[in-house]
Amino acid sequence: MRRALTDAELIRASLSERELFGVVFDRHFAAIHSYLERRLGRDAADDRAAEVFRIAYEHRARFDAAYDDARPWLFGIATNIILKQRRRERRHLRALERLRYVGPTEPDTYEQVDNRLAAEDQHRRLMGALWHLEDRDRDVITLVAWEGLAYQEVAVALDIPIGTVRSRLNRARRQLRELLELDGNEGPTIEGELADGGVR
Repeated sequence: MRRALTDAELIRASLSERELFGVVFDRHFAAIHSYLERRLGRDAADDRAAEVFRIAYEHRARFDAAYDDARPWLFGIATNIILKQRRRERRHLRALERLRYVGPTEPDTYEQVDNRLAAEDQHRRLMGALWHLEDRDRDVITLVAWEGLAYQEVAVALDIPIGTVRSRLNRARRQLRELLELDGNEGPTIEGELADGGVR
């Protein structure tokens, strides 16, 4: 069975066979779209995801072939697009803070109602806390926690040293923990969701 080409090999080959870039698109579009939807909202995600791959295609000759996986490069492009839309992102996060869960009109048990209310409140406070972080710290923690990128991949995506990734991530976790505790949430939730990469 023939070995599947790496992203780097596909991108290099796409310089002469343009259609091969479509394989990179197919592999990574869903992840990039999901990241943009979380950061900018559903309405912006379609257009911005298309923009990421348009930019990637136009600049594919600059891709560093030392990296087999194009995800960090693509997330870096996506993050740069987000930087240009900070005002819209902040409005979206404010809206998420105010978001109320709309569940079934006839829930089965009081326990289910309590669980939904607790999850709604936790989500509201977490999104509110994220909004209070500095942009650069929010970029790091969302790439690690939401997208599951390794520290080295985040370093590539944001073009920063890996030590800076670690320091920004530690600062973001600490600040989120403090913000949630101030908002009446004690440590275990933030430790469990962020330290283990499970912010949703």
